[in-house]
Amino acid sequence: MLKKRIVANLTIKDDVVVQSIGYKKYLPIGSVSVAVQFLNEWGIDEIIISDISATIERKSPANDLFKSISKKCFVPLTIGGGVRSIDQVHQLLHSGADKFFVNKFAIENPKFITEAAKIFGNQCVVVAIDVSYKNDKPVIYNYESRECYSLDLFEWISELVDRGAGEIMINCVQRDGRYNGFDISLAKNISDFVNIPVIICGGAGKPIHFYEILNNTNVSGAVAGNYFHFTEHSVITTKAYLLKKGLDIRLETFAKYNNIYINENNRLEKNEDAYLENLLYQRFVNEII
Repeated sequence: MLKKRIVANLTIKDDVVVQSIGYKKYLPIGSVSVAVQFLNEWGIDEIIISDISATIERKSPANDLFKSISKKCFVPLTIGGGVRSIDQVHQLLHSGADKFFVNKFAIENPKFITEAAKIFGNQCVVVAIDVSYKNDKPVIYNYESRECYSLDLFEWISELVDRGAGEIMINCVQRDGRYNGFDISLAKNISDFVNIPVIICGGAGKPIHFYEILNNTNVSGAVAGNYFHFTEHSVITTKAYLLKKGLDIRLETFAKYNNIYINENNRLEKNEDAYLENLLYQRFVNEII
């Protein structure tokens, strides 16, 4: 059985990582290159880069930026934003991407998914879907017009599978930047509906949110953006919490927090006095690489 994935989503605007709140407000965070480097060191499983400027301003993907980023990225890298042709996909893959994703363009040109899957393979093709709610029903959201498509969500997902999409990424619009947890009901319904990997983004605020979504649904990965920006080692501590809860995930960094208890709020708890006293007499040598 494949291990569950912890995935970081870096939203970039004008080549800067930003904090996204409800798809309406974007606050600058910093360098894309630095963010990728730290996420790699902290043991992230995959990285997704969402270039919202390229999409909204109809620009081509920033391949020079992605080339420099990929040199510091040693995990699978998915890039989206501005992709509108097979040639652009070729360039992204040559720039270091392992996969690419499209969103609104797939709705406008569904044949593109079929063509891309035939040329690059299903495993390379990811389709992102922004999901909002209308009358308590999940609907596909257009982030540019800020309106909802009339296209049925599950009919669209079924068509994507038939056309060769290798993975579906669900972005929960109303949970974006809110830290109130993933949409478990939506994730369960979609991941049970299809036989390809589904990953979900929007709402991560505590380690327990990752446990709830990964333990109670069939999604293959939990994606977070803002959650990883403000706390060092947040990937490692989250994974340490999930391992202690019994989830089958990777934790391959030098620091593992094996003897540390991390609570559901991502806070380190005080160890037993006996353990701390014994720690005084342990000698730790420098890591040899």
